[in-house]
Amino acid sequence: MDYLKKINLIYEDNHLLVVEKPINMPVQKDESKDEDLLNLLKRYIKEKYNKPGEVYLALIHRLDRPVSGIMIFAKTSKAASRLNKQMRIGQINKIYLVIIEGVLTGSGTFEDKLLKNKKTNFVKVDQSGKESILKYKALYSKENKTLVEVDLVTGRSHQIRVQFSSRGFPLVNDNKYNPKAGLGNIGLFAKKISIIHPTLKKRMQFELNLPKEKPFDIFKV
Repeated sequence: MDYLKKINLIYEDNHLLVVEKPINMPVQKDESKDEDLLNLLKRYIKEKYNKPGEVYLALIHRLDRPVSGIMIFAKTSKAASRLNKQMRIGQINKIYLVIIEGVLTGSGTFEDKLLKNKKTNFVKVDQSGKESILKYKALYSKENKTLVEVDLVTGRSHQIRVQFSSRGFPLVNDNKYNPKAGLGNIGLFAKKISIIHPTLKKRMQFELNLPKEKPFDIFKV
């Protein structure tokens, strides 16, 4: 299973698979036809457990292609149903780290209506859009950039990127919403996720350390 060298397997049981999504790998098959995380993990399960036929593995949430970080997959339909319900009623908590352009201090809440153009995949603030809420806490500022912790209350497409950009704090290296984006990895990382286990009924939390790679390296102690 040499292909798994690309993937950090964090936790696995009969119902869950928790992994670290690599940068620039699509979560599922797209028009690029590049190797995607969902099919790679299905291949892993099929080979590890010698499963015949099609492997069941369900997406519970998504990360944009340029974003890395923690993801949970459901290995059974029962787990998928229960985790999807948790997602709908707000029982799954997701924490992100972002690096924004400029100096931001303190903490607060962003509330907007976001509208997605399905043809261009571009999201903007628009009163006809869907309610989008996040909570933020500025952690450190350095080199006119700020490391911010984000508690995502709603999970809209490109939500974090658009809500910060619309306030004049675009994410570092975000070539979609930052007009001055440079080359390199986007300043967005899925750090932590907390769920209620679908069968054990206990809360479980999974967390990753701050990446060592750019652009997060400037905040590494």
